[in-house]
Amino acid sequence: MCAKVLVAEDDPRQAEVVRRYLLAEGHDPVVVHDGRAALETARRISPDLIVLDVMMPELDGLHVCRTLRAESDVLVLMLTAKRTEEDLLLGLELGADDYLVKPYSPRELMARIRTLLRRRPVVKDALDVREVGGVSVDQTSHRVTVDGSPIECTRGEFAILAAMSGQPERVFSRAQLLHHTRGIDRSSTERTIDMHVMNLRRKIGSERLVTVYGIGYKLVAGA
Repeated sequence: MCAKVLVAEDDPRQAEVVRRYLLAEGHDPVVVHDGRAALETARRISPDLIVLDVMMPELDGLHVCRTLRAESDVLVLMLTAKRTEEDLLLGLELGADDYLVKPYSPRELMARIRTLLRRRPVVKDALDVREVGGVSVDQTSHRVTVDGSPIECTRGEFAILAAMSGQPERVFSRAQLLHHTRGIDRSSTERTIDMHVMNLRRKIGSERLVTVYGIGYKLVAGA
């Protein structure tokens, strides 16, 4: 699967390593070294995926991610030297699809990229609209409405809602929901799923997204 990949990394050596690995796998990489260039280039070339360093000059990666997520659904894999759970969750809240902590193995990075690119068509090619008690999930346009009003969802939130709306009343464990989201480090996955569910409850109504204690979550029609 050939993809256009934008690499936004302020370390020229590291950026070149990533570029060579991407070329070796048949992708079309474009490299920039600061946040402003990342934003401008992403708007110009419409990449399939962005490898986005958090700490960059001009604009940091978090600002770039926040801006791009408001404009498109491009895949974003963030790179950071920060290791705290708060940093990871902030990146995911802003709409990042995956998060890799430095130093990392280029082989692991490529595995993450392959995972993200494989899962992208599942959402884009599904041609059905699922409705559960006033919640409508359009998988073709990546659009969610609640009682006719559109709501904004991150990619992770949408993936969870799309999976659950396909089988309403079914209880999904955190591990099962993780399968429908992204390839994130297992040390943080359960907490990440909980955060997505908490945000979805606020957006669609807590009566629709129910906790089944000791097992997981299920989507119901609501009151």
